[in-house]
Amino acid sequence: MIEANEDAFEKFKKHRPDIVFNIAEGANGISREAQIPAMLDMLQIPYTGSDPLTLTTCLDKARTKEILSYYKIPTAKFLLAETLNDLENFHLKFPVIIKPVGEGSSKGIFNSSFIQNIDDLKEKLVYNFEIYKQPFLIEEFLPGREFTVALIGNDSETEVLPIVEINFNELPEDLIPIYSYEAKWIVDTRDKPLKIFSCPAEIDNALEEKIKSIALKTYKVLRCKDWSRIDIRLDENGIPNVLEVNPLPGILPDPDDNSCFPKAARAAGLSYEEMINKVLFSAIKRYNLV
Repeated sequence: MIEANEDAFEKFKKHRPDIVFNIAEGANGISREAQIPAMLDMLQIPYTGSDPLTLTTCLDKARTKEILSYYKIPTAKFLLAETLNDLENFHLKFPVIIKPVGEGSSKGIFNSSFIQNIDDLKEKLVYNFEIYKQPFLIEEFLPGREFTVALIGNDSETEVLPIVEINFNELPEDLIPIYSYEAKWIVDTRDKPLKIFSCPAEIDNALEEKIKSIALKTYKVLRCKDWSRIDIRLDENGIPNVLEVNPLPGILPDPDDNSCFPKAARAAGLSYEEMINKVLFSAIKRYNLV
């Protein structure tokens, strides 16, 4: 085990591991998830998962959506606001959702992030700019069902694991149907877990194929490697739209924890250890180490 801190470079240089299983999210800046892989690239040490460019791009929600839009992959209409002056170009339909541009684990996404008019939007942005010290993504709210898709592998061998659905009907009535901070960390606890995930999702074959196709295309255009988890939500027409891309997905080992990637792996018949090794072996093959 090597901690992802400022001593990591010298430890990697000293130990020279054959390959590193990277789960380091970093601590500072929009490039934080890329810092350990960048060290390893410099030292020419192989590692699992995506490279620094993909990790940094995907942590920036606006940059991710710009690339998706270029490749005509469905994603909710959006605007990036660094100051209130950016609302001069506001052209979105209410309701909207606001999110910090560079956070994960639902940080900064609350019930109050669901906004239905311009005055409320301005008020919430002023408050959030001060709290989070970063730009905010403003997205049109997608009213449909929400899914998350785990993928393992590379190129033509990339495997889509069973799709997970988020069941918002399990949330209290006073919560908006989004996987907010309240839903993830306050309402859904280990002591009182919600049945908020279904896996495999109960969907027809046509929708399953649409979701898989969009997930695979997203995985490819963002150059994800070895594994990733892609969040998808249906719009008012039932079309799957990409919400976020997580090339460094959470993998809590305890089945009692609502961790989506291991949940999808278990639904595919993989134990936790088999899931980890499947990711590892994908990286080993990619580096031609066998």
